[in-house]
Amino acid sequence: MTKRIDFQTNPSMYRHWRVDYDGDVANLTMDVDENGGLFDGYQLKLNSYDLGVDIELADVVQRMRFEHPEVKVVVMRSGKDKVFCAGANIRMLGGASHAHKVNFCKFTNETRNTFEAAEADSGQKYVAAVKGACAGGGYELALACNHIMLVDDSTSSVALPEVPLLAVLPGTGGLTRVTDKRKVRRDLADIFCSLEEGIKGKRAKQWRLVDEVVATSKFDETVAERAKEFAAASDKATGTGIALNPLKKTIDDNGSIHYSLVEVDVDREGRKVTITLNGPDRDVPASTEALEAEGDQSWMLRLAREFDDAILELRLNEMELGLVVFRTQGDPEAVLAHEAFMLANKDHWLAGEILQYWKRVLKRVDVTSRSLVALVENGSCYAGFLAELLWASDRSYMMDGEFDGDNRPVATVTLSDGNFGPFPMGNDLTRLETRFLGEPEAVGTLKGKLGEAMEAEDAMEAGLVTEAFDDIDWEDEIRIFMEERASFSPDAMTGMEANLRFAGPETMETRIFGRLTAWQNWIFNRPNATGTDGALQRYGTGVRGDYNMQRV
Repeated sequence: MTKRIDFQTNPSMYRHWRVDYDGDVANLTMDVDENGGLFDGYQLKLNSYDLGVDIELADVVQRMRFEHPEVKVVVMRSGKDKVFCAGANIRMLGGASHAHKVNFCKFTNETRNTFEAAEADSGQKYVAAVKGACAGGGYELALACNHIMLVDDSTSSVALPEVPLLAVLPGTGGLTRVTDKRKVRRDLADIFCSLEEGIKGKRAKQWRLVDEVVATSKFDETVAERAKEFAAASDKATGTGIALNPLKKTIDDNGSIHYSLVEVDVDREGRKVTITLNGPDRDVPASTEALEAEGDQSWMLRLAREFDDAILELRLNEMELGLVVFRTQGDPEAVLAHEAFMLANKDHWLAGEILQYWKRVLKRVDVTSRSLVALVENGSCYAGFLAELLWASDRSYMMDGEFDGDNRPVATVTLSDGNFGPFPMGNDLTRLETRFLGEPEAVGTLKGKLGEAMEAEDAMEAGLVTEAFDDIDWEDEIRIFMEERASFSPDAMTGMEANLRFAGPETMETRIFGRLTAWQNWIFNRPNATGTDGALQRYGTGVRGDYNMQRV
């Protein structure tokens, strides 16, 4: 699987999903094209999915937020008879590289988390209307919805059969959502996750695997009624929506990517990539009406979309570039002005959605398995939400004072209200709270520095950067760090970074991205699952996997 993966799509290109809008209710139908796989060698039978199906779903979810803010309830259903969704395609998994499998699971997790959080973040409630077999990743699609309705017939069931059938785990948070979200009793969850055939009808409701079980004759009518009830109870901020047009993006022969505000510079010899985010290229909107008129060209939204796409491009298409270097260039005061406008108008549907999008993009950075370093150079604009990249990174280095021949403004770091709540990590703490977990009083002290453009000495004293170097030492120190980092084992780096990034309390989200990803990463390397005689390779042959029965 060496094909370059493009994460950009639009409704005219969809092969697997369709959306029908009915006022404040949208019906989202999964109707996977069997022959529409992202790669050759498998068919997407029984509404099974690969990364291509999920790229479309992620696009649907994103457009639902920006293009259709009038929608308060989204009903997810199947376009196939007798099957809701069979989950991730097993032939695809069996033939995929280890890295692709793990990154596929990570992306599907992020997509599920996005529509799961849509009710709390944006007032859009997702309802799963399950008819037919709903197994594995199919049930994980339903689990991420806010309400699950199951038809009560002889063929419809919910199941997580990965352990008995495939010797792997449900890859998109199924185990965690069963216990943490659905609060299924542990012993009942153990039975459920060991049954290939799953659970049907009233038993599924009794075990809290679904919210409602409805007779076949009343199912469609009841789903429609429930959607209207949920919509009527919603106080969602609504608007007319804006179009999300294709990104302006070019990729050169070296793989470097050029957007309107983001530059991705690939250095294959150094096994690193430098992402430069540029500050505002336009004035702050004069009003929320002006913001809507700007549409997808407003600076904060355009930067978020381009940065998001760049991170995804690197994850799946550039797996050997292990070091990501963040740079910013621009006017920090202009950054703060744009952010202040959004925060002041956060109750307006579009300003609120842009802020929520930045929360999601920064979370995507947090769980990206690359070494992350931020360089605070002269002329940079690490202010407000862009300063979050300093604390999302594993290390940050700052220029100290003026540099010979460099006429850019001296490097500064500026805090804003945006650093104290609007963009939490998956652990439900801000990045500053996570950074200063052992000295929480430091966060209170930093609130007294809002709007202060701190140069290197003050930023170091405040603990906001790792190290600061002057003109004499900067080039050598940065070069030595980057060469050393790129020489380490990528496996050890991934493990170390993931362990260090999420201090503090665990949440369902951190368990999904931490505990689940770590175990699945290990299992995907084990012969019981992926070996020649493993369960993934033997699936569909009628012969079970040949297991090494040692416990590890």
